[in-house]
Amino acid sequence: MKKLIILIPVLMMLAASAQDNVYPTPPQKGTTVITNATVHTGTGQVLENATIVITDGKIAAVGKDVVIPANAVTINAQGKQVYPGLILPTSSLGLVEVSAVRATTDVQEIGDMNPNVRSLIAYNTDSKVINTLRSNGILLANIVPQGSFLAGSSSIVQLDAWNYQDAAYKTDEGMHLYMPTLMPRPTFGRGGGGGGFGPNAQTQTDPVKEGLEKLEGLKAFFREAKAYAAQPTHEETNLKFASVQGLFNKTQKFYVHANTVKQMLVALDFVKEFGFDMVIVGGSDSWQIADLLKQNNVSVILQQPHSLPTLGDDAVDQPYKSAAALQKAGVLFAISDDDGQTRGRNLPFNAGTAAAYGLTKEEALAAITINAAKIMGVSDKAGSIEVGKDANIVISSGDILDMKSSNITDAFIQGRKIDLNDKQKQLNERYNKKFELKKGF
Repeated sequence: MKKLIILIPVLMMLAASAQDNVYPTPPQKGTTVITNATVHTGTGQVLENATIVITDGKIAAVGKDVVIPANAVTINAQGKQVYPGLILPTSSLGLVEVSAVRATTDVQEIGDMNPNVRSLIAYNTDSKVINTLRSNGILLANIVPQGSFLAGSSSIVQLDAWNYQDAAYKTDEGMHLYMPTLMPRPTFGRGGGGGGFGPNAQTQTDPVKEGLEKLEGLKAFFREAKAYAAQPTHEETNLKFASVQGLFNKTQKFYVHANTVKQMLVALDFVKEFGFDMVIVGGSDSWQIADLLKQNNVSVILQQPHSLPTLGDDAVDQPYKSAAALQKAGVLFAISDDDGQTRGRNLPFNAGTAAAYGLTKEEALAAITINAAKIMGVSDKAGSIEVGKDANIVISSGDILDMKSSNITDAFIQGRKIDLNDKQKQLNERYNKKFELKKGF
């Protein structure tokens, strides 16, 4: 017992020493000016040799002929590129630390119908992953719950905070539905025989029928929720009904996770019956019905462009070209990074790939800045470098969309110059020092 008592403080000390020595920055005081910069506004404009004035966390001025206030802190960005802070539109950031360790995962609840689940409450601002995203210019993220059907609401967070209350940028801004596959999946008989994809293939259930029945049940739920909202008072609060009221008054987006055309066509029924403001998440085959999505004012988040095509008939490079197809059709779209290994860090490089397959550089940048902000309803304060908006700004010595040249030197969240250190950099420095290697950062 004595040994155990001694061991516990030792372990606590080791855990404390393993924490990143990075703290949230206090609110901006005074004025900061970025001069001599090439400014990419996020709206398609590129301003050469421009100046940005930041006061009280907001962009006070931007342009070529800007008067620099006295006593301002000046950052000379000559030869550098300045961008809006990047926005990760779908992420399990802060909900999953190590996917293989169950105790560090809090991203999904039991059951199919969980509209009352709020991802923000589980968001862990001490996650070691957060700072690695900031090092790649990602300053805002949409924290999304996972599930088997109606999973709950997502919230947008800024990535420099003490707790989830501080991090909240827009709370409960969207409700997430994970569409049934609506595709038959043959199973093999006992011992591996009597099944497969041939004429003897067997299916234990009909997933198409089951999926459509679940969706009809969801429509019935929404009809009841709408009737619940029409009542002036309630003897008892129904949390599930109350949690979806934002869908009817359009203060919430309806995020439908779907990839195939069949799934998306069925999802459009919710727009036609309830008038929801819908966003397709995934959307790998959305290019096939781009005109229809445009007609119904449906936005798309391309969740993982660096992947194989969904269907065998698709071109092998179709995921790279989908963004350009949506752009041509006039569909509002954003790009994300849903890779379980990169955890969102490759967001700018996914956009860079789209720029190599049909988008211009500024269109690709818009897909991870202003377009994402529009989809998530925060374009009034984020997503571009414009007067009056929050000063969420990134400075890079190279092209932020290019994996080889991108190098983030400075970043600001709401005008606060944040620390760009992270656990990976600390470990790199640790072993460079131990083995007397050349510094990598």
